[in-house]
Amino acid sequence: MADCDENLLALVLHFLSGPRYPISEAMEFLPDSPGLYAIHASEEVWTFLGLAHRAEVPLYVGKAEDSLVSRDLNSHFAVDPEAAPKTGSSTVRRSFAALLRNPLNLRGVPRNRLKPGYFAHYGLEDEADGRLTEWMQSHLTLACWPRPRDLQCKLANVEKAVLKEWDPPINLQNSPTKLPRLVAERAAMKIEASVWAQDDP
Repeated sequence: MADCDENLLALVLHFLSGPRYPISEAMEFLPDSPGLYAIHASEEVWTFLGLAHRAEVPLYVGKAEDSLVSRDLNSHFAVDPEAAPKTGSSTVRRSFAALLRNPLNLRGVPRNRLKPGYFAHYGLEDEADGRLTEWMQSHLTLACWPRPRDLQCKLANVEKAVLKEWDPPINLQNSPTKLPRLVAERAAMKIEASVWAQDDP
């Protein structure tokens, strides 16, 4: 498939910097289809996270190969009250947890506490997971770009082009730069998860 051309990139950037929906209302607006999503926040939230605000640039951009609804709303933001949030299964949640570990008093634990391992994919205690969910739902908004059925390039290539153009601060994979503090805080939570496994066999 072809790479993402300039016209397509401009269109995608327009969508991802366009209308933004509170997470609590996004279920009504996001399509149940593949596409890209952008996580936005106010300048005050950027500052709270220790980030230098860049107008129109989202905190994070990701792709949903199957469904924007299930990927965005359920996996990352736990909008389904019947489903428990699982930070260990979401790199987005792990990154926000890392930046918020001191303000929200979050501690990394193994994502599977019955079989501890893979500590880089740390999770949170249930109560802490709830605090993180509440913060994300209260402070973050979403924009999306649904993938057209006749798209001539891979969705992953579109995502890479967007990341190259914007370099969102919370993206790590395929990001032109990696935020040093985010890398350090994630590493610290990985160590916390490992220590938890040693202290609580």
